[in-house]
Amino acid sequence: MLLTIISFIIILSLLIFVHEFGHFITAKKSGMKVEEFGFGFPPRLWGAKKGETVYSINWIPLGGFVKIKGEDGGGREETDSFSHKPFGQKSLVLSAGVLMNVVFAYLLISVGLMIGLPTAVDTNDLAKNQISNVRVQIAGVVEDSPAKAAGLKMGDYILSLDGQEIKSVQQLKEYVSQNPESEISLGYVRGKQEPAEIKFTPRVMEGFSPEKVLGVNLIQTGLVRYGFFESWYQGLIAAFNLLVAIVMAFYGLFKNLFTGQGLSEAVAGPVGVAALTGQMVELGFSYVLRFTAILSINLAVLNFLPFPALDGGRFVGVLIEKIRRKPNNLKVETIIHNTGFALLMLLVIFITYRDISRYSFGLLEKIKDLF
Repeated sequence: MLLTIISFIIILSLLIFVHEFGHFITAKKSGMKVEEFGFGFPPRLWGAKKGETVYSINWIPLGGFVKIKGEDGGGREETDSFSHKPFGQKSLVLSAGVLMNVVFAYLLISVGLMIGLPTAVDTNDLAKNQISNVRVQIAGVVEDSPAKAAGLKMGDYILSLDGQEIKSVQQLKEYVSQNPESEISLGYVRGKQEPAEIKFTPRVMEGFSPEKVLGVNLIQTGLVRYGFFESWYQGLIAAFNLLVAIVMAFYGLFKNLFTGQGLSEAVAGPVGVAALTGQMVELGFSYVLRFTAILSINLAVLNFLPFPALDGGRFVGVLIEKIRRKPNNLKVETIIHNTGFALLMLLVIFITYRDISRYSFGLLEKIKDLF
């Protein structure tokens, strides 16, 4: 539990720092005065001034900010003000945090491919010599299933069924379907723990095939490793594919919201991300590396959505100014962004409440173990 909390804080702080440093350095290079570089949102917990910038740590640990002179529309006649600068420089400063998160994810993936990155593989991939340690892994456990009752978790590797080594997802499915009435002994390993066994009896589940099943989503994974130079090229492809996949996931999310299907259960807030961080830590460093890269690109896409208070919303404001060729109404713009921020905080609170409801029992059990 303690390791999970520390890992979550380190990863979150690193992603915030990378994002806000993008804004900070581009603003500085563009000749803008940076008044404050803050971790978290006010009220302020601690702050120290160095040069013209206050570096602060704030009480609400859900992000960070860079306060640039004139970002609120003031100081248009002063050369070190954001509002004085041309459209191109404003756009670069606003998009720099997003770009830094994407570049950071690319670096993490590339380094991961040098040391071996866990990746889903199919039959065609297995012939490639850079893939090793191919195993069947649980990608998800269905509620109220034999797997859930037996204690299996996402990330567990399935080693055997009734002593027979399992080498592929198809092999596992065939074995279970051929033994629908029998209690099956399943060998598995979780993270760095010793291999263990559980017993389960397959049963019919709604949403699955008519046959009796274990109640898990399975993938075949392997460690993908390239040489130093090839890793940078393959990392670029992987980062681009991940960016496209996350953009499409956000599209599906908003499509469901606008069509009345509600907020997907897959959407997680700080508590949910912390719980997932703990699972990645259990699986090992390479999983943490990949998970951090995914979070970094998620943060990039989320921040560039055209919503008030986000980088994307502020970029839209600058774009409107450029099209209209005159400043936006400062009071109206402030109200829009403050309202957007309040709505975002409400959404975070709602998702956090849902995450706590989902993970509370497991968290309480882990906290109890600390004492």
